[in-house]
Amino acid sequence: MTANLLILAQSAPPLPDTGAAVLRVLGALLLVLALFLAGVWLFKCSARFVGQPPRAGKLRLLEAKALGHRVALHVVGYDRQRFLVASSPTGVTLISALPDAAADETAAGAPAGFAAALQNVLARRP
Repeated sequence: MTANLLILAQSAPPLPDTGAAVLRVLGALLLVLALFLAGVWLFKCSARFVGQPPRAGKLRLLEAKALGHRVALHVVGYDRQRFLVASSPTGVTLISALPDAAADETAAGAPAGFAAALQNVLARRP
């Protein structure tokens, strides 16, 4: 009986090299990840390849003034509207809606700066 087991052990095929199998699996994984990332990049930048110009956003930060540690005032514009906004660690608060940009430019001859807008808001508050 032991002779039969010895013959079976000698005739069994050798096990494959595990190092080559691991390298082959890692190479396939890297190839799949590279194809996935290339697809995401192509999807994100497809406007460049189609020839469409990037859309310009209407929301913009006109000015910002830091008041302290993580506390600031911002003048935010959307289209022709402007808003004075305060940001702090607890959140963002709308302080006031400022006059439209076109109204300030025609009244003053030039767009009002941050200091003038702040003075204007402070003068209007009771």
